[in-house]
Amino acid sequence: MSTFAASHLSPSYPDRAAWGTAPKLRAWQQEAFDLYFRSEPRDFMTVATPGAGKTTYALRIASELLTQGVIRAITIVTPTEHLKRQWADAAGKVGMAIDPEFKNSQGSTSRDYLGVAVTYAQVAMHPALHRARTEARKTLVIFDEVHHAGDAKSWGDGIREAFEPATRRLHLTGTPFRSDDSPIPFVEYAEDAEGFKRSVSDYSYGYGPALADGVVRPVIFLAYSGEMKWRTRAGDEIAATLGTPLTKDQLSQAWRAALDPKGDWIRQVMQAADRRLTEVRRGVPDAGGLVIATDHEAARAYARHLRNITGEGATVVLSDDPGASKKIKQFSASQDRWLVAVRMVSEGVDIPRLCVGVYATSTSTPLFFAQAVGRFVRARKRGEMASVFLPSVPTLMGLANEMELERDHVLNKRPPEDGLDDSLLENANRRQDNPDVLGDELPFETMETNATFDRVLFDGGEFGTGAEVGSAEEEDFLGLPGLLEPDQVASLLRKRQADQQAAKRRAPKPVEPVMSPHEQLAELRKELNGLVGAWNHRTGQPHGVIHSELRRACGGPPIAQATGEQVQERIDKIRQWATQRSR
Repeated sequence: MSTFAASHLSPSYPDRAAWGTAPKLRAWQQEAFDLYFRSEPRDFMTVATPGAGKTTYALRIASELLTQGVIRAITIVTPTEHLKRQWADAAGKVGMAIDPEFKNSQGSTSRDYLGVAVTYAQVAMHPALHRARTEARKTLVIFDEVHHAGDAKSWGDGIREAFEPATRRLHLTGTPFRSDDSPIPFVEYAEDAEGFKRSVSDYSYGYGPALADGVVRPVIFLAYSGEMKWRTRAGDEIAATLGTPLTKDQLSQAWRAALDPKGDWIRQVMQAADRRLTEVRRGVPDAGGLVIATDHEAARAYARHLRNITGEGATVVLSDDPGASKKIKQFSASQDRWLVAVRMVSEGVDIPRLCVGVYATSTSTPLFFAQAVGRFVRARKRGEMASVFLPSVPTLMGLANEMELERDHVLNKRPPEDGLDDSLLENANRRQDNPDVLGDELPFETMETNATFDRVLFDGGEFGTGAEVGSAEEEDFLGLPGLLEPDQVASLLRKRQADQQAAKRRAPKPVEPVMSPHEQLAELRKELNGLVGAWNHRTGQPHGVIHSELRRACGGPPIAQATGEQVQERIDKIRQWATQRSR
């Protein structure tokens, strides 16, 4: 029988034990721990959803390996400086002294330490130094968020050179997939049925099982659409509705306009998020909110909006701020309402009291989205619920509906045929200090933006029928209790939607301008095509296949020959799919 130096660790260190977990380790942690020591591999990759407790699990493995004499030293590799200190703090509380301030120029650390915490970039700058340290003592290397080892070829090469001699390597990630073909060092890839090489994990614990176990919080996504108007660099004035079918360029510009601090859209959404935070605080008194911004300028402007909305200052954390770690730690221990950050808290950073988020960034990769949402799912007690506000952008809506989908890193995959290209948004959001080739061009200018409550997404289902900001319909969803079990969330959302639909049926219909028959039919076709586009992003089915399935279900000719009544029937059918196929 083994003895563990860290056997007093809580189920989800530090102090985040979820209801129903085992007295020593959570069930998944114990299962993965046992699997590790049955096989005793040199490399072991654990994929566990953000908030599940990977730090606890890794420290227990390190403790046992030290006890057995398998290793004599530990090196922890993280994506950021802040995470180095977070790991060192966690290890220190269980009797493992880790140096988070180690610098390459030192060459070695104090003998008081069992090991060091370093960043991937730090290792890549001097891999020979870290190789020598690894060779000098039998070392366990813990790769935190190991997908970052492939962020650049030089990083991957450096990590491989530095830690090839390691006695043991433990790979941890909540999101092993990447959006590129950079292989992750020491990770095994196996060819799938389509001939692509796919990353292989030794143990996986996804969001779905973690939610069922009460280890993470349920997340509801509150999506907001609205009217955007902007002037392009060529001087053209364009208007578009976020949440309706748009070209990639139109969507990137409309999204940029929505996030512009000078417009009303982001202010109205943050106002709604703050109302939601007030409601959540009735059940979770220390609940905090996080706005994830695209850049420093926007972050500071969002903080000014929050001061006007709440009467309180917001903590602002910027990626180049030397005091960022201290600010995050102070916010985590306080009862302040809002934190605004640029990427600094997109992954790994542990602020368990975050319950409300505003996704105010133009980044739309699955990796970033999952890590960002991961900041809100860390459960402390049974029933806590998270709420994330986001723009009605098809890419984000699809990712929100796929929260439980487990992805692997796939090499040599084909580029997507549709969907939003992150580079378009990055170029749109990049500040232009000088005119381009045409000297008479004007910079992009947001002219007018307004938000409209679109819908709520939860567990693959969509709820709500659209409403004005500040309406009773919106308040129905903003006022959901902050403490609910996942099945209670779904039941309450269905009830709210049914009540709203019933109220609309009872309400007298407003007198609308009389449209000609061809205008009526054009509007119905536009609505159907928009719903088909949304279903395409959700399911991946081509538009033509969706239209054919609707025809089989409802009957009638192709859409070009269909009557208004037949088109309406198809609209009703696809809306029915959106609610029924998620249960």
